[in-house]
Amino acid sequence: MPDKPKVAFYWCASCGGCEESVVDLAESILDVVAAVDIVMWPVAMDFKKKDVEAMADGSILVSLVNGAVRTSEQEEMAKLMRKKSKLIIAYGSCAHTGGIPGLANQFGREELLRYIYEESPSTVNPQKTRPELKVIANGSTVTLPNFFNIVRALDQVIDVDYYLPGCPPTPKLLKQALEVLLSGKLPEKGAVLAPDIALCDECPKKDTKPSDLKFTEFKRPHWMQIDPKVCLLAQGILCMGPATRGGCEGVCISGNMPCTGCFGPPSRIKDQGAKILSALASQVEAKDEKGIDETLATIPDPVGTFYRYGLPVSLLRRKNFNSTG
Repeated sequence: MPDKPKVAFYWCASCGGCEESVVDLAESILDVVAAVDIVMWPVAMDFKKKDVEAMADGSILVSLVNGAVRTSEQEEMAKLMRKKSKLIIAYGSCAHTGGIPGLANQFGREELLRYIYEESPSTVNPQKTRPELKVIANGSTVTLPNFFNIVRALDQVIDVDYYLPGCPPTPKLLKQALEVLLSGKLPEKGAVLAPDIALCDECPKKDTKPSDLKFTEFKRPHWMQIDPKVCLLAQGILCMGPATRGGCEGVCISGNMPCTGCFGPPSRIKDQGAKILSALASQVEAKDEKGIDETLATIPDPVGTFYRYGLPVSLLRRKNFNSTG
């Protein structure tokens, strides 16, 4: 009996939701387990780094790596998985575009560490003690990973074959992706394994979206009673749907919440945040500078809104983007 294809999962800087999405396959996970040999999945099974190091290079058919790269350990493991795998999938928003961890690129490493270990409201640390990369205690050496100055998407660290977007990807997309990979009929390298359309194209409310929105302010969802049958933008709620790739089945929209952009942009859009900002600004009713500023001021956190999942791969990035130290 021939050996089953080997599949691996690894988790870098992320919340763990992508790991949960694998479990969300429900009974379909039994089909996956029957079809493949899972040789690495630390969150669910007992595998060690040395187990992967002992494998032949390229012996894993596909590794699904989720999470951005923030530390030296994550960088090392990403490179190891690349070496041992025929195919690498950047699984989920954090691996795909940097994700929510990437918002930390607004700040330098020193600023982050100072706040976390010295200045945050819940911190009591009068000695201003911080973790050390290397400590020798009782003859034993304890080491910690280096905390890089930036957060990077997976393809800014290693070569990536495919991308499966979402925060997290839907079980439907995951199952389809695995079926395609196991069939041997591979898509073009670099493909995003989700429909290349804007979310608005599959939105159940799309027929109620007017051509001219005439924004006078942007309302937050908890400020109002949302009409479940009407386009959220038409109600003055900032929705990322026009600049976001479809394929998520509109789960947030169906729950009467705006899209926040987790699937990243369709292929025709280079910068997701710049695209939606341009689209919204062109629909502001005021034409004078003061009126425009007043309308845009109702967006409390522009970077966190427009680049929630994609700051590391955006045109903004950061000044010292190429420095990981």
